[in-house]
Formats: sequence, C-alpha cells, structure tokens
Amino acid sequence: MKKLRLFATAAFGVESVVARELKHLGYEDTVTDNGRIFFDGDMDAICRANLWLRAAGRVHVLMGEFTAKTFDELFEKTKAIPWEEWLPKDAEFPVTGGCVKSTLMSISDCQSIIKKAIVERLKKVYGIEIFPETGPRYRVDFNILKDQVTLSIDTSGSGLHKRGYRSLAYTAPIKETLASALILISHWSPGRFLIDPLCGSGTIPIEAALMAKNKAPGLDRDFDCQEWPNIPKETWYRALNEARDLMKPKPSGDVLIQGYDINPEAVSMANYHARQAGVADLVHIQTRDVRELSSKVKYGFIITNPPYGQRIGEKKENNRLYENMGKSFERLSTWSYYIINADSDFEKFFGRKADKNRKLYNGGLLCYYYQYFGPKPPRQQDKEE
Repeated sequence: MKKLRLFATAAFGVESVVARELKHLGYEDTVTDNGRIFFDGDMDAICRANLWLRAAGRVHVLMGEFTAKTFDELFEKTKAIPWEEWLPKDAEFPVTGGCVKSTLMSISDCQSIIKKAIVERLKKVYGIEIFPETGPRYRVDFNILKDQVTLSIDTSGSGLHKRGYRSLAYTAPIKETLASALILISHWSPGRFLIDPLCGSGTIPIEAALMAKNKAPGLDRDFDCQEWPNIPKETWYRALNEARDLMKPKPSGDVLIQGYDINPEAVSMANYHARQAGVADLVHIQTRDVRELSSKVKYGFIITNPPYGQRIGEKKENNRLYENMGKSFERLSTWSYYIINADSDFEKFFGRKADKNRKLYNGGLLCYYYQYFGPKPPRQQDKEE
C-alpha cells in the first residue's frame, strides 16, 4: 500500500503528547514542526489516527510543500500537485488557511488562487468545465509561514475534540482534547484514584474514564474521510472493529474516577455526558464544595481546571477559591495535583509553588499547568516486606 505523509495538529504545549500517542499507535518516526506532528502511514493510519488520538486537533494528508513569494508562484506550484489522486469529479473542496510573516498575507486572495489552481488542474484531468461540488467534502488547508507553503487535506472534518458526548453547554468548558492532554501529561494511569473537584460539565473525569475503558475517543462520531472513495470501506471496518475489540470491561471494585462541583446543574450535565460517552459506570459525579474535599485513599491524583475570570469581582472570588483549594489539597498529603490556570498569581493564593510548570493554551488564552508531585506509592514487594 502506498505510503502517505500525514500530520496531526496540536495546540501549543501539547505537541509532545500527540507525538507520544502516535508512537503508541505504532508510528515511531515523528517530526514536530509548528504545531504539526508529521508521520508516515497508509490508509489504515488515517482511520486509526482519527479514531485513537485523544489530544490532537485534526489529522491531515500532506499534499505539498514549497516556497512562494508571488501569486503566480502560488498558482503554478499548487496546480502542479496531483489533486486528482484524492479529489473525485464531484468533490466538495472548500479552501481555508492562514498566512504568518510572509510576502503573501491576504488570506482571501490566497484562498481564491489555490482554489482556482486546483480547478484548473482538475479541468484538464477530468475534461469538464464545471464542478458541482455535491460529493464528499475534502477540506483543503493552506499554511504560509515565512513564505513556506504547506498544502494539505483535512481528513477529520469536525475537530477531534468533538467526541459526540458533550451536547449540553456550560460556562467555559475545557476542550476534550486539552482535558486528555492534561491527564496524559500527569502520567495518571487506570487503577489510580483521580478526582476533579471542580469538574463543571465533567470533561476531565469522562476523558479519564474513556482511557480506563480503553475506548477510542472517535468511536461515537463521523469523519469526513469516511465518505471518501479513496479509502476502502473495509479499511474503516478493520479500524472500527479493532477499536471495539480493544475496549476493556468495567473493572471490579470501587469507582476510582470522581468529579465534584458546587453547582447541581453542572453535576446533572456531567452525569448526562458520562451516560452519553458510555462511561457512567466508571465515574462518580456529585454536588460537593471543594472545601469539603477529603479521601482516605493515598497516592491519588487531582486534575482540575478552576475558573480564572479577569474581571475585578471575579478575580477576588477566584482568589478565595484558590486559597480554599490550597487548604483542602494540603489535607491529601500523599496526592499529586495538576491545575491548569491563566492567573499568574495562582501559586501565591494557592499557598505553594509548583514543582513544575508548563505553558499551554486553553482556546486562545495562555495558561500555566501547575504540577505538584506527591510521593510515589510503595512498590508491591515493599508492602509485602
């Protein structure tokens, strides 16, 4: 099968997490460049990456890379790419993208020229003048950075954060892909206790439960490339069957993933989303104030996304919340806690400097991932001795 050059997109600060995920899927030779993680694969890789990547934004097929400083160059070099290998006669192919620090900085002009170049290429190949664009969607993406043009086709359609389970809206929800990245950075593993004491609509505990179940995050949604004639249906059936076969049954014993929130409406949403995701039996979500946080369990994890409003009234309220979090978390002396927050004064009010800090973006907002490491649990042989 022909090898393809593919790449997954990732938010700033999450690139290494996505590279690690790709290696876990068997795609060892990755290269990271400006929020894109390149890897080689085949049609199976397109299906498997879309189904399994938890922290990536989208999966693209790389069509071409070249330098362009004039619109003529952009047109001719785009036209030289064999688009007919992917786009059928009836393909719908919108063009989107961006330009950064380049000679060509008009996004709308670049869109028009790239679209025209593809049309001219396909006219010659298919011998037709009009393209109805009534067939499957192939979203052509361009990125022009310092005059270097990257052209690709988005295989995902909707962003990979859209898992299909979160249908109810709640204030400032964290994206599913970022929630997964926070969990993966923490090195939490199923079998260890995890609490999100400010869980909102439940994204962090639900993503953890999907990991515990080893359920592919893309199993309950559709992708643009599922409709492409280029990818045989058998390839999709194979990838979907693999994902279903690898799901784990519910472990016996206590529920180890919990979420709390002070707002009963948020808790109701979170429980609904857990049912939609098929993990309601793996999470326990209830109404509870962070000041009441306690546990007899040792060596657990807290992963949370507390509010961080910038208005004066909100800021004062949030500072009190951070102080309460610091006091409550302190009672869990053997636990590790991981907190994403945009407030640069967070550590001051929380009452403790983080052991490690990592810059991440939540949407367009620069945040810090404050990491507080608890002691490692004793090994089994130490317990027996």
